[in-house]
Amino acid sequence: MAQDNDNHTESQLPQVLVLRQPGCWTMLESNYSHKFNFLKAWDSPLPQDQFLAGHAGSVQALLSSSIGPPITANILGMLPSLKVIVTTSAGLDHVDLPKCRERGVVVASAPKVHTHDVADLAVGLFLDVMRKISAGDRYVRDRLWASRGEFSLVSKIGGKRVGIVGLGNIGLEVAKKLEAFGCSILYNSRKEKPFVPYRFYSNICELALNSDALIICCTLTAETHHLINNKVLLALGRDGIIVNVGRGAIIDEKEMVQCLVKGEIGGAGLDVFENEPQVPKELFPLDNVVLSPHNGPCTPEYFMDLCELVAGNLAAFFSNRPLLSPALDN
Repeated sequence: MAQDNDNHTESQLPQVLVLRQPGCWTMLESNYSHKFNFLKAWDSPLPQDQFLAGHAGSVQALLSSSIGPPITANILGMLPSLKVIVTTSAGLDHVDLPKCRERGVVVASAPKVHTHDVADLAVGLFLDVMRKISAGDRYVRDRLWASRGEFSLVSKIGGKRVGIVGLGNIGLEVAKKLEAFGCSILYNSRKEKPFVPYRFYSNICELALNSDALIICCTLTAETHHLINNKVLLALGRDGIIVNVGRGAIIDEKEMVQCLVKGEIGGAGLDVFENEPQVPKELFPLDNVVLSPHNGPCTPEYFMDLCELVAGNLAAFFSNRPLLSPALDN
């Protein structure tokens, strides 16, 4: 395999196929283009299949992200020399893992880099919905305070029962942050975690029934697709709120929208949606809903750490060393 060498010409550098630029692309390209020859499919005048065909015999590494084209069996079939996929996301729902395993393609993800930043946003959305911060801001800016008088009552944070769905890296960080606000933490996860002091609910409806808020932190899988359905939302109840920093499709979005419109749940803070960047228009006029453009980890510090991890995984692969953050290691 090719080795890292700052003196290599571009044609001699290890080739890395990129179907669509990830969020960290500008920083990644400016800091590491002297180490890797990034083959930018989106920047080519050729259709994607022709571009891939032109590099099928040589490309061993592919850089992907959850916002780019999914890495399907069809794409994998067009890249017979592919040996590693490095993704900038923690979730792997955009990669055909069974096909990768069958082909012997190893996968590296970014499971922890974004933990603190996404947890910060989850807590921020929770506080915003409960305290009506964004709604209050609009009330002042629209000069309604002067014409209509005092703003509506908001909710106290301390003492609220917060059910966390998915107690992984992000979920644990959210729990720690909310404990500082005096919240009681409950959780649902694939299995009970004996090392945490929080109450475990194996049944998601029971968790919702015993929570004032649900915060979705799990990954999207076949099992978690539409995990939060109408039954769960109704169990959460008219005063309950839902926050989602996982993936949009973990919630049955149509059912959630109807519950919000009908007042069957109390509010929502959403950073992710089922058909991004399309957002249900019914949510726009609702003052009890706070919307964020899938912006959870988007800080300069995160992008720098992510670039270092991506480059480290690629360098490890091309140097025949173990990946730094393997998600699928054959």
